[in-house]
Amino acid sequence: MDQRISFVTLAVRDLDRTRAFYVDGLGWEAALDVADEVLMIQVGEHVVLSLWVDEQFEAEVGPIVRGAGVAPITLAHNVPTREDVDAVLATARAAGAEPVHDAVERDWGGYTGYFGDPDGYRWEIAYNPGPIGQVVLP
Repeated sequence: MDQRISFVTLAVRDLDRTRAFYVDGLGWEAALDVADEVLMIQVGEHVVLSLWVDEQFEAEVGPIVRGAGVAPITLAHNVPTREDVDAVLATARAAGAEPVHDAVERDWGGYTGYFGDPDGYRWEIAYNPGPIGQVVLP
């Protein structure tokens, strides 16, 4: 098996709200958009973010765990500078992200902040000056 990820699939409650956030708010481009079902966005050369209406998601993979708290997953978007971290967080805030946690210097030498998308999935916006941080930059 190749060492790679092709799709990141997340269940969403309201696809219209999700589309408004990612496409209209963040300015991302849909690769596939099926009303009331799925929105797919190519986020890398060979990686797709697949946002499925929760009923469709459950029909395919099984029941979703629901309840209070944050989903036990984060998505990361790495950028080349600290200033870029602040700019992306400002864009997310303008797009309606809630909450937005301003970036801070981390003990490991990076600078990161977080925002939540309409379904509460946390996106980390990160400047990572180390070797692994450089691997993920275009």
